Amino acid sequence: MNSILNKEPVLRAEKSLKQFNPELKVIVLEQTARTANDAAAALGCKVGAIVKSLLFKAGGSYVLCLVSGDKRCSLNKLKKILDEKDVSMANPEDVKKITGYTIGGVSPIGHLTKIKIFIDENLNRFSSIFAAAGHPNAVFEINFENLISLTSGDIKEIAE
Repeated sequence: MNSILNKEPVLRAEKSLKQFNPELKVIVLEQTARTANDAAAALGCKVGAIVKSLLFKAGGSYVLCLVSGDKRCSLNKLKKILDEKDVSMANPEDVKKITGYTIGGVSPIGHLTKIKIFIDENLNRFSSIFAAAGHPNAVFEINFENLISLTSGDIKEIAE
């Protein structure tokens, strides 16, 4: 289990976390948290308290959307916010290249390139939320306000 904590993507997420607040820590789960439902089951929390980190391609750039686990990111809302007609989910290769993480472990922090981040306001329903930390079995716990500060994300109505 501890070998997960030594993996480069997890170390990168943990470094961002610790720079923000030394009290925050990466939690290694026995079972996978690859999906929001898996993560909620592993953590014993509501699916909505899981942060889904979804990378979208918008024209020539990318935006990472942090969405509540019980919601879907609305392409139509994203298109309006970005004023861009061509918006789609990024493919797995682009996700890895832009964030440095593979799908299932994409963290909202510690990316290889600086990307715009939108945060779904629905995450504010929970006192504690959980986000991936670079691996399908690694997460961290944080509150909504700290997630905003940590990611420098913009709160947007992006869920449906």
